[in-house]
Amino acid sequence: MDLGNFYNGNSFDVHYYLGAHYKKGEGTTFRTYAPAAERVCLIGEFSDWREREMNRCENGQFWEVTVPDAAPGHMYKYRIYHGGSFVDHCDPYGYYAELRPNNASIIYDLSGYTFEDEKWISQRHDTTQEPLNVYEMHFGSWRKKGDEETDWYTYTEMADLLIPYLKEYGYNYLEIMPLNEYPNDLSWGYQPTGYFAPTSRYGKPNELKYFIDQCHQNNIGVILDFVPVHFAIDSFGLANYDGTPLYNYPNNAVGMSEWGTCNFQHSRGDVCSFLNSSAYYWLSEYHLDGLRLDAVGNLIYWQGDAGRGENRDAMRFIQNFNTGLKQRVPNCLLFAEDSSSFNGVTKPVDQGGLGFDYKWDLGWMNDTLDFFMKTPDERKDCYHKLTFSMMYFYNEHFILPFSHDEVVHGKKTIVDKMYGEYEEQFAQARALYMYMYAHTGKQLNFMGNEFGQLREWHEFREQDWDMLKYPMHDAFHQMMKDLNHLYLTHDAFWKYDYQEKGFEWIDCHQEDKTIYVFKRMSDEETIVCFFNFSNKDQIYTYKGEEKTLTLLLDSNNEKYNGTDEDVVIEYEVDGETEVSLPAYTAMYFIAK
Repeated sequence: MDLGNFYNGNSFDVHYYLGAHYKKGEGTTFRTYAPAAERVCLIGEFSDWREREMNRCENGQFWEVTVPDAAPGHMYKYRIYHGGSFVDHCDPYGYYAELRPNNASIIYDLSGYTFEDEKWISQRHDTTQEPLNVYEMHFGSWRKKGDEETDWYTYTEMADLLIPYLKEYGYNYLEIMPLNEYPNDLSWGYQPTGYFAPTSRYGKPNELKYFIDQCHQNNIGVILDFVPVHFAIDSFGLANYDGTPLYNYPNNAVGMSEWGTCNFQHSRGDVCSFLNSSAYYWLSEYHLDGLRLDAVGNLIYWQGDAGRGENRDAMRFIQNFNTGLKQRVPNCLLFAEDSSSFNGVTKPVDQGGLGFDYKWDLGWMNDTLDFFMKTPDERKDCYHKLTFSMMYFYNEHFILPFSHDEVVHGKKTIVDKMYGEYEEQFAQARALYMYMYAHTGKQLNFMGNEFGQLREWHEFREQDWDMLKYPMHDAFHQMMKDLNHLYLTHDAFWKYDYQEKGFEWIDCHQEDKTIYVFKRMSDEETIVCFFNFSNKDQIYTYKGEEKTLTLLLDSNNEKYNGTDEDVVIEYEVDGETEVSLPAYTAMYFIAK
């Protein structure tokens, strides 16, 4: 291992050296990094959990031992002595771990799976002029085998259930909430202990490889949530790993996050190399297509608070992190979940930016949902909540997220946020989603949103699929399916998301009527989008140069109100034409 790169924060392959590495006929070599430790012992099943001394190696800050009879499947821990006492830790670089509440690492041979996704990998390319329709999910609660907390489907079983669903309903990317090993189910994986270990809740590492491989063979990309800001406080994990704050800060003023977790000390090169290597491991070993980095605002500003100033060390880390990953995995996708207004998140690093491909547009999300929670009369005074996004949109490469964060902790689900009663809420939700998919930017939707889930998401329960027996939910599900496929097949919705020639306001000054009209354009087609977000039927006089406007999708179509009728509308345009817009309606017309 190159110690210079390791201490400078430039290593991306430390996991090939540290951790437990099995070699047939020779046993397993264990190495760990614990510079302040006075003594380190290996304990495990292969020695009936009796201590086996580890020896200092390299520059004396690393420890190693080779055990001939330690084999894949054996559990182990590092017993680290400091200050006259010891703590038993799981392996920071361990490839596999016990199911909580147990926490031993498990020797695992990653060479036992061969991917068959060469075609997909060879065709990965820049997606800024491609459709990106992302389905966000929590792996353990999309569907479950039963009602018990641990009735999870495995990685292998989920491939047979989820992939056909994604294909049928028009999602071409899957984003999975963190799969790194974690002790507390309530954290959803955002408080990790195993940065190299896929959670054993759903099976073994090679089974996760199979799941991702199957996604790729079915033309579905896979993005994984990655947590570079903070980690679990559990004593068996990274906290005070060698008896001192090795990964975490020694000062709790900046060392503890708002979530009660330990913040990574990004000023340390060895910590940066750990995170670099973890990210590269997921992308290379599991063939993931990208990473969504959580809480990027807490990397940009100290504790996520702009008033405390920029955290320059953490920002340098993320620039180096993104640059290094792009060099090693060209065309991997890097997403920033950033609630700050920092400018340059998706600007290239060589131009002073942070180097992400996409940034979650949380401002758009908050403004849009706030607008739809208002009464029709209140919307007149909030009209420009839906126009403001285009004032700043070209500053970054944005993705529009209706994520898990919007359907938990008393916030209500997307449909339930809509103003009014049941049928009125669904009418507005249909119009909302058509506005979202027509807006510039890529798309992300959390599981359950697509069929009008009314109960807030909970990690212990599967989604309420039985809601589909009710006509309104089933029709909403069908509408979302139609919308997804329309989005994927019409390049006007995504070809020029990040160029001004892809979007044109026709009318954004109908405050009293809360009507909006704009165009989405590509080289081949123009789609004219009409929105009436009032509770009144209205007529809009459209002035255009097109010969005809032919309906592509209507949120108020009878088939989305529980019937099978599919109405086709065509308008002749001769200078101007009157377009009928029922209450709470969105309509797409392709212009000829």
